[in-house]
Amino acid sequence: MPALDRSADAPGPGGALGVGEGRYHGDFELPRSAAACSSHAMKIEQLARPSVLTQPVYEPGKPIEYVARELGLDPDGIIKLASNENPFGPSPRAVAAAIRALAQGALYPDGGCYELRQRLAALHGLGADQFVVGNGSNEIIELLGHVFLGPGDEVVLGAPAFVVYRLVAHLFGAKAIEVPLRAWRHDLPAMAAAVTPRTKLVCVCSPNNPTGTANTEAELIDFVRRLPEHVVCAIDEAYVHYMPSLPDFRALIREGRKLICLRTFSKIYGLASLRIGYGYASPEFCALLNRVRQPFNANAIGQAAALGALEDAEFADRCARETREGRRQLEQGCRALGLEFVPSEANFVLVRVGEGRRVFESLQQRGVIVRPVGSYGLPEWVRVTVGTESQNTRLLSELRGLQLASPRRLPLREPVSAG
Repeated sequence: MPALDRSADAPGPGGALGVGEGRYHGDFELPRSAAACSSHAMKIEQLARPSVLTQPVYEPGKPIEYVARELGLDPDGIIKLASNENPFGPSPRAVAAAIRALAQGALYPDGGCYELRQRLAALHGLGADQFVVGNGSNEIIELLGHVFLGPGDEVVLGAPAFVVYRLVAHLFGAKAIEVPLRAWRHDLPAMAAAVTPRTKLVCVCSPNNPTGTANTEAELIDFVRRLPEHVVCAIDEAYVHYMPSLPDFRALIREGRKLICLRTFSKIYGLASLRIGYGYASPEFCALLNRVRQPFNANAIGQAAALGALEDAEFADRCARETREGRRQLEQGCRALGLEFVPSEANFVLVRVGEGRRVFESLQQRGVIVRPVGSYGLPEWVRVTVGTESQNTRLLSELRGLQLASPRRLPLREPVSAG
């Protein structure tokens, strides 16, 4: 290695940087191009990957505190029915377990999530090595991108469907192939027909977000079995606990199908703020995802709360039962108001209100937060989370006050692509 220039133009550590051919900084000589960077001649955006500069930004639902400050409202009078959260909160056992874990807050969490994976294995009748735990199930979708996606690859997904599938495809330079829904459900034959030699990943959300519709277990099993060998399938089961019965895809995993099923503790278990979810697949599949997973990605408080939630099946069952009752309340209320809606199997209802953004803003002024879905290609609709009985009553009353009822019932319109 050549000796560093320590002349007057390049003084040692602590001195002013010179203006010679090379400039000394610490133990390294910076060339002219690096010197230009240090003087801010090059913008930071010029160093980023091109796909990052065009990456769409996910817009989360507004928190109650933000809306209260923005509109000068009393936060205690605001109800949030926008992000499909559990209005009944987490199980008391989950809360108690989280509080106990706080006492060990100075220690790193179990990076392998050993105890949680053991408990999930017992719940699902699978091996502990068949689970990967994430910072929410969203992180596992990103891990799929890290392992399988690159420039030129394709990801087949429904439209509209959970926007993160499209965001992850774009992030890794892959192309999102969006297949319009049929009768508000994933058009599985059309999705199968959209698979090409470049397809690496297919994503199916069932029940689907934002429509709340689900494909049957038999339809999904047949779909996965028909996929070619070079395609990985992800079935997102975030809302599966709100269905009358849970589908079972474990036989596909035992057959060696390239399938991963995703679940979350954010919905039925009421742990959205702790960001914890999981996927289950073959041991080989999970081993690949664990190779790219960050160490300690699932925090100790979230792990403890998840274990506590799994020990309180009675609470989760009650949340599911009351959510189904609340869903019927909302659907009956919308029917009485003359508002079209998509029959749902999730903890939300997609409602056609005319100008979705305007209705969203009007309801927000009245202290009710719902979700506009124009970004999903549905500008006439809003997505409404099922709340408690009193919250649902409040929402329906506010909708009535906006006088949204159409003079005549219109047939449900097919969704359009969000691409």
